[in-house]
Amino acid sequence: MGMKRRTSLLVGAMIAPALALTLPATSASAHGWVTSPSSRQDQCSTGTVSCGEIKYEPQSVEGPKGLRSCSGGNAPYAELDDDSKPWKVTPVGSTYTFNWHHTARHSTASWQYFIGDRMIATFDGKGQQPAADVSHSVNFGGITGRQKVLAVWNVSDTGNAFYSCIDVNIGGTGGTTGGTTGGTTGGTTGGTTGGTTGGTTGGTTGGTTGGTTGGTTGGTTGGTTGGTTGGTTGGTGGTGSCAVAAWSSSRVYNGSDTVSFNGHTWRAKWWVTGDQPGTTGEWGVWEDLGVCAS
Repeated sequence: MGMKRRTSLLVGAMIAPALALTLPATSASAHGWVTSPSSRQDQCSTGTVSCGEIKYEPQSVEGPKGLRSCSGGNAPYAELDDDSKPWKVTPVGSTYTFNWHHTARHSTASWQYFIGDRMIATFDGKGQQPAADVSHSVNFGGITGRQKVLAVWNVSDTGNAFYSCIDVNIGGTGGTTGGTTGGTTGGTTGGTTGGTTGGTTGGTTGGTTGGTTGGTTGGTTGGTTGGTTGGTTGGTGGTGSCAVAAWSSSRVYNGSDTVSFNGHTWRAKWWVTGDQPGTTGEWGVWEDLGVCAS
């Protein structure tokens, strides 16, 4: 019995390597995602945004090469394609460094960066195995405002790639520009127009009426005219006749929130802060609902 048992073990040991060579390989050995600026799947994994299955596998957004999809065409990760989720937007300059983290390093054909269908940067992988962490300095080529960047890692020996979407506000002035432009324009234009109109109307009325009546009439007329004119012209100088609250550069807005700015009502399409209504274009975050009701 002892001899038979030893013979069986020896045969098994000889067969095992052959079986290992003939068994099918696992689906993919290369995995990675963009960690900085924080990509959508990175925000899912850190709990910044509430997500489903992808929060456990930020490195696994793999799909055929040539897609323009945040989810890489994977139905379980489809929420990565949802622009209405409150994705964190990173303010960036005209050039910014993107960092990939590779949990399994595989020979690389290239890394590519897209905004819409426009490729803004590409980096040659030379068919070599990358480091665990790789950085790329990406120039946005004059594109500004709120944008969705698609970063793609093309592995060299398969037909697949890994995908990461990153939401950015190009120009690095999301808060400053919004606050300065909105606040200064609203305050200066509203204040000056309101002050001048109010002062002139108030002064004239006050001067004509005279004394106490002039003070009262002038103050009321000046304040009302100045406030209304300032609010309508400046936007943040006052709300004018708009029924909704004025836009604020420091406030965080979620999808479907409405604000008033420059005499119009605007609705946010997704999470946003700092982007001034009217500056992000037809495909931007703010939808113009028209002139405020009288």
